[in-house]
Amino acid sequence: MATTSTEIILAECPCTGKTLERLVRPAVLLMLAREPMHGFKIVRQLAAMPMFDGQQPNAAGVYRALKIMAEEGLVTPEWALSASGPAKRLYTLTARGEHCLASWLITLHDYRQSIDALLALGQDAVARWREGRATTTAARECPTRP
Repeated sequence: MATTSTEIILAECPCTGKTLERLVRPAVLLMLAREPMHGFKIVRQLAAMPMFDGQQPNAAGVYRALKIMAEEGLVTPEWALSASGPAKRLYTLTARGEHCLASWLITLHDYRQSIDALLALGQDAVARWREGRATTTAARECPTRP
């Protein structure tokens, strides 16, 4: 089947939701709530999350977010020395970061309720659209006879 220009445009559209960049911060906070991590491991684990659809997130953007979160006191970066390689920054969640994460969880719950409401409206709209389209198609295919 041939790809239409609309499909090509929509493949690049943010409406696909393939990278929900605003969710990087709570995702990082959640990962760090489980255990301290190096930036590279954070990037790898983000890539495994459904919101990235198996694609590697922009590492520079993740490191930039980590730097900002450190400046805000949400995470603490510490140099971890390694006998087998270069020193790496190990990021740890702070008490302030824990509070921020708790706030994010409330926000995400609110988002979810809003999204559920949008989905219900959307499903109703699509059903009506399809019903109207089916009626129009049926009218064209089965002309009424007097």
